[in-house]
Amino acid sequence: MTKPLVVVESPTKIRTLKKYIGNNYNIAATVGHIRDLPPRALGIEIDNDFKPEYTTINGKQKVITSLKKAAGNATDIYLAPDPDREGEAIAFHAAHVLKKKGRRFHRVLFHELTQKAIHQAIATPLKLHQSKYDAQQARRVLDRLVGYQISPLLWRKVKGRLSAGRVQSVAVRIICERERAIQAFEPVEYWSVTAHLEGETPPPFTAKLAKKDKLKIKIPDGTIAKSIVSDLANETFRVDDVRRKTVRRRPLPPFITSKLQQEAIRKLRFSAKKTMVVAQQLYEGVDLAQGEPVGLITYMRTDSTRIANEAALDALKLIRRDFGPDYAPESPRFFKNRQKAQDAHEAIRPTSVFNNPDKLAPYLSKDQLALYRLIWQRFVASQMKEALIDQVSVIIKAGVYQFNASGSTVRFPGFMKLYMSAEEQSKQKQDKQKMPLPELQPGMVLKVNKLDPKQHFTQPPPRFSEASLVKELEENGIGRPSTYAAILSTIQTKGYVEMIKRYFHPTELGFIVNDLLVQTFPDTFDVAFTAKMEENLDRIEMAEMNYSDLLNRFYPSFKKKLDAAQEGMISMRGVGIATDLKCPQCQTGQLHIKVGKNGQYLACNRYPECSFTRNYERDEKGHIRLIEQPQDQKTDEVCEKCGSPMVLKQGRYGSFIACSGYPKCKNTRSVNASHRGNDTGVKCPEKKCGGSLVERKSRRGKIFYSCNRYPKCKFALWDKPVPKACPQCDEPFLIMKSTKKEGEFLACRNRECGYREGS
Repeated sequence: MTKPLVVVESPTKIRTLKKYIGNNYNIAATVGHIRDLPPRALGIEIDNDFKPEYTTINGKQKVITSLKKAAGNATDIYLAPDPDREGEAIAFHAAHVLKKKGRRFHRVLFHELTQKAIHQAIATPLKLHQSKYDAQQARRVLDRLVGYQISPLLWRKVKGRLSAGRVQSVAVRIICERERAIQAFEPVEYWSVTAHLEGETPPPFTAKLAKKDKLKIKIPDGTIAKSIVSDLANETFRVDDVRRKTVRRRPLPPFITSKLQQEAIRKLRFSAKKTMVVAQQLYEGVDLAQGEPVGLITYMRTDSTRIANEAALDALKLIRRDFGPDYAPESPRFFKNRQKAQDAHEAIRPTSVFNNPDKLAPYLSKDQLALYRLIWQRFVASQMKEALIDQVSVIIKAGVYQFNASGSTVRFPGFMKLYMSAEEQSKQKQDKQKMPLPELQPGMVLKVNKLDPKQHFTQPPPRFSEASLVKELEENGIGRPSTYAAILSTIQTKGYVEMIKRYFHPTELGFIVNDLLVQTFPDTFDVAFTAKMEENLDRIEMAEMNYSDLLNRFYPSFKKKLDAAQEGMISMRGVGIATDLKCPQCQTGQLHIKVGKNGQYLACNRYPECSFTRNYERDEKGHIRLIEQPQDQKTDEVCEKCGSPMVLKQGRYGSFIACSGYPKCKNTRSVNASHRGNDTGVKCPEKKCGGSLVERKSRRGKIFYSCNRYPKCKFALWDKPVPKACPQCDEPFLIMKSTKKEGEFLACRNRECGYREGS
C-alpha cells in the first residue's frame, strides 16, 4: 500500500516537511498552479453561469504525471498548498487530477513550517473550502473578462502588446490623477515669523507666531510679515501658560503583508516584489545548524493582526530575559483587526521568538537577515511596554500676538528601545532637531534675540513611491496583500509608468491609455467600484454571496460598454486625441496626438492634404512642446536607383534612409536595412545576393548579423560569422560559438558537418 501523499505548492517546502513527516508520508509539489484558463481563448462559458474552462498549463503535464506516480494507490491525499485563495484553487485542481474511486482528500493548512505546526495540521485536516475556491474563481474570471476583452481593443485602437487589467489599470489611474494634480498645482506664497528667545536659564529656544487677537494668523506676503515684525519690536514677550503632560505611545501591531512591504521599501530599499520573494524563503525554510531546514516566519500573505497566545507569552519571556522586567507588561497585548480584514491567518511573526536575528546571522543571506530582523523586532516590540513621552507646550504673549513653543523628552523608551517604524523614526528626528526648552513659568519675561520672518510656498501633493502606492491601494481597498507586488511590477513592465528617483511617473503612453479607458469604461476602472468588487469577493469567500450572482451583476453593463467601445473608442492610429495646437505648416489644421510603431507623435488632422508630423514632449505643467525637427544627416551611401547621396531622415514612424533626389527619386529604406554597421568581411551566403553580413542590434539591444541589402535580402543569424571556410565541407564561413564549459570556439554552420576548432 502506498503511503499517504502530502501535496504542497512549492518544491522548496519538501525538504522541511520530509524532516518531520517523511517516514510516514510521500511528499510532492505542484510547483504553483497546474490548471488555468486557456492562454489563447476567453475560456469562460458566459451563457452557462460563467463556468470556467480549465486546461492543463503548458509544461505542467510532467508535474501531473509525477503527482499521480507519487499518489500511487494511496487512499488519503493531504492537499497542503498555501493557505490563501490561490492555494485553495491549487488544492481543488490537484484533487481534480488525482481523483480516483475510493480516494479521500483532506485540506491541510501550514501557517508555519515548524514541527509542532506541521504535525498539528496533519492531525486535524479540514475539508476543501468551496466558497474560498469560488472567490478565487470569481476574481480569475473577472480579470479574464476585463483583460482579455479590453486588451485586444487597445491593440486595435492604440498599438500592439498593450494590456488592461481590472486592478492594474486602476493603479495607473491613481498615479495619472496624482500627476495631473501636481501639474495643475499653483504654489501659494505665505510667510512665518519665528522668535528666537531666552528665559532666565539656558538654553535659548524658538517660538512660532500662531495667533493675532486670538484668531489663527495667516501671513500672505513679505510686506505684512515686515509690518508684524515692526509691531513686535516694541512688545514685551511674556510666558502666558505652560502645559505639561505625559503621553503613552503604544507599539504598532505585528506586520500584515502590506505593512511589511511598506516598511521594507522604506527601511531596506527592497521593492514590494523582492520583499515577498525573501519572505517566501523565510516561510518555506532555511538550513540552520547541521543543514536542518526550518521555517522561520509564519505565512506572509495576511491582513490579520491576530497572534497566537503561545507566541505572545514566549515574547514576554524573551523581553523579561533580554530587556528586564520593566519592559514587559503583565499580560500579552493583542490587537484588534481592522474592518474587512480576513482572519484566516495570524500576523507575520517569527515561528520562534527565541530565534534571535544575531543567532541566525551565519545561516541567512544579507537580504534574508535584514527582512527577518525587521519582522522579529516588530513582533517583539509589539509585546513591550508603551513608551512614555513628556511633552511641554508653552504659550507666549506679545501684545495682541501669540507665539507657541513645544518640546518633548522620552521619559521611558519602552518598545522604542528595540524598534520604531520609518514614520516614527522620521518624527523622532524632527523632534530632535527642535531646540530643547528651558525651565519656564507663567509670567516670566523673555529676552528677544531675533525676530525672523521667512517666505514659504505651498507644496504640490507628492508623487507615489512604492511604499505610498501600496498604502494608497490598501486604504482604498484596491487589490489584496498578495497582489500588490504583481501590480507594481506589471504597470512598469507594460510601460505605463516609470520609476524616477524612487517615485512613480506616468509615461505619455500611460496617460493616453488611462484617458481612453476611463472615458470608455468609467465604472470598471473607478476606485470605489473596484473596492466594492473586492468586498464582494470577500463576501463570496464567506458564503454571503453567490459566484454567478456577482458575475451576472457585473457583465451585462460591462458588455454594453465593450460593444460601444468597438466603434466609439478613439483610434490613436487614426483620428487621435485633439490638442489645442494649430498646425504650424498649413495654419488651418489642428494637431492631434497619435500613436505609431515608434511611439507618440503629433500630426495635422488635415492629412493627407497636410502631411505635417512632429515629435513632442511635455513641460512640468503638462503642456505640449514640439521637438524641433533635426536636419537631414548625410550618410556614406549612394542610391542604387539614381546614384544620388542617401540621407538620414525623421518621419512619423522614426528614422529612415531616403534618397536626396526626392521628389524625382522616392527610394527609401529603414535604418535597419542600411549599409551602416560593422562589416564582418563575410559575404552573404544567399545565391545571387552579392551583399555582405554586418553587425546590428535588435530593438532589445541584442547583437545579431544580417545582410546589408535588407529588406531585399532577409538572411540573418545570431552567431558571429568569421571569414574562414570550413576545411571539412567547404562551407564559405565559420561561426563563433561559446559555452560555459568550453569557452569560445569556431564551428561549422552546417550541422551535418560538425566541424569545430579551438575548443
